Amino acid sequence: MSSAKKHRILLIEDTVPLAKLYIEFLRADAHEVVHCTRGREALDAAAASPLDAVILDLKLPDMDGLEVLQALHARDPSVSVVIITAHGSIDLAVEAMKLGAFDFIVKPFNADRLNLTLRNALERRTLARMVEGYRKDLDRGRFHGFIGSSPEMQAVYRTIESVAASRANVFITGESGTGKEVAAQAIHRASPRRDRAFIALNCAAIPKELLESEIFGHVKGAFTGAAGDRPGAALLADGGTLFLDEICEMPVELQSKLLRFVQTGTVSPVGSGREERVDVRFVAATNRDPLAEVQAGRFREDLYYRLHVIPLALPPLRDRGDDVIEIARSLLIDYAREEGKSLVAFAPEVEARLRAHDWPGNVRQLQNVLRNVVVLNDGPQVVLEMLPPLTGAGGIGMDAGAGNPAGGEPAEDGAVLPLWQVEKEMILKALRLSGDDVPRAALMLEISPSTIYRKLQQWRAADGAATQGNATQGNAT
Repeated sequence: MSSAKKHRILLIEDTVPLAKLYIEFLRADAHEVVHCTRGREALDAAAASPLDAVILDLKLPDMDGLEVLQALHARDPSVSVVIITAHGSIDLAVEAMKLGAFDFIVKPFNADRLNLTLRNALERRTLARMVEGYRKDLDRGRFHGFIGSSPEMQAVYRTIESVAASRANVFITGESGTGKEVAAQAIHRASPRRDRAFIALNCAAIPKELLESEIFGHVKGAFTGAAGDRPGAALLADGGTLFLDEICEMPVELQSKLLRFVQTGTVSPVGSGREERVDVRFVAATNRDPLAEVQAGRFREDLYYRLHVIPLALPPLRDRGDDVIEIARSLLIDYAREEGKSLVAFAPEVEARLRAHDWPGNVRQLQNVLRNVVVLNDGPQVVLEMLPPLTGAGGIGMDAGAGNPAGGEPAEDGAVLPLWQVEKEMILKALRLSGDDVPRAALMLEISPSTIYRKLQQWRAADGAATQGNATQGNAT
C-alpha cells in the first residue's frame, strides 16, 4: 500500500547494486529517494534540503557510519535514521541506536521489511514534531508584546496566529486594561500586512463631531477650521490594518457610513463628492458586551455582523494564574531601568500579595502600581512596605476603609478646607476615577504626570515621618 504523502528519503549505501534494489523498494512506496555512496556527500545532501528519514549503511569508504549519524542528528535532531547492517555488525547497530538511530535492519531484507520500518520511523518523526510544537506553545511566555505563559494566553496566541494571515475582520472583547490594542498590533505584526501601516483610532477619545473626519478625512472648507485637505485613518491604513478601539462608543449616525466603508472598501472624505478605494483589514475592540449594545439599539446589528467575523476574547488578569508575576517581573526591570533605580526582584511576600489580588484594572492597574513603587522607592528588591494599598480598581494611595479619597472624614457642608487638602483630595480622586492611570489623571487635572508622582512621594514621606514621630512619643510616654 502506498504512503499518502511523498517523503524525501536519503539512502547512504556504497554498494551500488544493493542501492538500486533499495531504491526500487522505496519508490514502490512512493518515496523520493536521494542516493549517496559516501558519508561526506550524504552530509552535503542533507544540508541542501530537509529530509524526512535516512537509511544508513554503517560501513562507508570515507567516514565511519556513527560519525555520519552524529552529524545528521546535530543538524536535525528530529530526523529518523534507520541503520542497515550485516549480521556481523549487529553490535555496531545497537551502538548506533544508543546514539539516536530509530531502528536497524539486518541484511538481506525484502521490500515489506524495509518499508514497514521506514513508515514507523516517519510516524515517530511526525509525533516528535507535534510534541515539540506543543512544548513550544506551552513554554511560550512572550508573543508580539504579550507576556504570559498561562493556558488562557496560549489559546489567545494560537487564535492570533490562525487569523493573522486571513483578511477576515476580528472583533476583540475584554475588560479595560487587558491588552486589546496589544492584541490588534499582534494580529497586524503576524499578518502579511506587517510592512504596511497600523492605524489605531480610539472612538471614545475623539469628540463625536470630529470622529467622521478622523476616520474618513476631509477636504479644505468642509467645516470651520478645515484649512486644507486631510487624509483620514482609512486612507492612512491603506494596505494595512485599521484598529477601531472602543467601537461601541461610535455615534449611531456615523455607524451607517462605517458600514458602507466595510462593505464596499470605499471612503468619501467629509465635504467631498469623490470616493476613494482603500484596502484595509478591520480590527475592532470594546470593553462592553457588543451583542447587548446591539439589543439595546446603540450599535447597528448589520455593522456588528460585518465586524464580528472572528471573535477574540481576552481573559482578565485575575484568570491568568502566575502570569501576573511574569508581567510584574518584566515591568519592574523595565521601569527600574527607565528611572535609574536598582530594584530587580520582589520579596516572596510581595509576589504572594500580587498573586492574591484580583486586579480589577487588569494589566494597566499592575503597570501603575509598579510605576508607583519604582518612582517612590529604591533598593535591591521590592518589599511589602513599598506596595501601595491594593484596593478597588485604583491601588495607589487609597485607604481601604475611607469614604473620602484622602482617607479622612468628609468635610462638613460649607466648610473651607486648606488648599493642600483640596489638592490632595482632587489628585487622589482623579487617580481613583482613572484606575490609577497617572498620565490620564494628570490630563484630567491639566497638570504634569511628574507633579502627581512628586506629590505622592511627598505624602508618603510625610506619613512615614508622622508614624515615626508617634512611635517615639509613645516610647517616651
